[in-house]
Amino acid sequence: MTPEIIKSDDEWRSELSAEQYAVLREQGTERAFSGKYWDCHDDGMYRCAGCGAQLFASGVKFNSGTGWPSFTEALPGAVETRPDTAHGMVRTEVVCVRCGGHLGHVFDDGPAPNGQRFCINSCAVDLEPNAGSPS
Repeated sequence: MTPEIIKSDDEWRSELSAEQYAVLREQGTERAFSGKYWDCHDDGMYRCAGCGAQLFASGVKFNSGTGWPSFTEALPGAVETRPDTAHGMVRTEVVCVRCGGHLGHVFDDGPAPNGQRFCINSCAVDLEPNAGSPS
């Protein structure tokens, strides 16, 4: 994958908060139950905090009990997954296709119909309230 949006580290640092930079650009993770969207039930469209790309519709968000926003699926073509073996674990990383920003991980312990749980950092996304269908 080659992201459409390519910026220097200095550019990303000037545009993102310190926490957003640590998560989106350095593959960090915010603390569970600390992000603004883990218990948010508002309607809208979740967009990448790095580039604004549409990623997840609020209608597929569910309460996983993990302390992070969880979704059953991403919008078609919005994210890419890749193996992540950091920290002695084997996981599947989720990144924004448009800017390559680290969003979180996807696990195979979600609800029907596909059994997936996209576990996403709140600081990696912005909720656009009452946004309609993906554009």
